[in-house]
Formats: sequence, structure tokens, C-alpha cells
Amino acid sequence: MATTDIPAAIRAFIDATNHGDPEAFAASFTDDAYLNDWGREYRGRDGVRDWDRTDNIGKQSHFELVGIEPGPDADSYVVTLTVTGKGHNGTGPMTFHLRDGLIASLRIS
Repeated sequence: MATTDIPAAIRAFIDATNHGDPEAFAASFTDDAYLNDWGREYRGRDGVRDWDRTDNIGKQSHFELVGIEPGPDADSYVVTLTVTGKGHNGTGPMTFHLRDGLIASLRIS
């Protein structure tokens, strides 16, 4: 798998999850962020916080970076992560779109 440098916002997303820091997690997203987790949609930082509480840090998730490559659009990345914890466990892609150094959208599929 091709690898590229990890943008700071994606590194913050991974580190905040692994350290159980919901404030740092939410801060890695734009105010108007969009998150789609297998069709379940969350909007804005409040939506991101809700997802984090029910599906991520709230489930003691831990991310291990497998690879990162440029995505289909400018400022987008496809990041393959192995997720472990008390929720979903497995390895798969997450597509990030960045804006102004933060995560503007995240699609998990």
C-alpha cells in the first residue's frame, strides 16, 4: 500500500482516540464537519461528539495505522486503520477530506 505523510488533523484524530481525549478528538474537525459511518450521518462538531461518545472513545476504541494514500480529490486521504475496542473491530478504509488543516468530512465504509 502506498504511504504518504500523515496530515496533522488525521494524526490528532488517531492520537486523541488512542489517548481517550474527546476534546482533542472533536477539535480535529471543522465546526461544520460531516461524518458518515456506514450510512449513519452526523453533522457539525456536536454530531462528531455524539459519534465519538457512542462509537469511538466511548467504546474504548484504539486505532493502528495500516496505511495512508492520497484520496480521489484534493486534500483527501484514504486511511486504512485497524480498530480494536469494545465496539466495531476490524481493518478498513476511512476517507478524510481536510479543509483549513482540520477534518471537514469523514466517511467510514
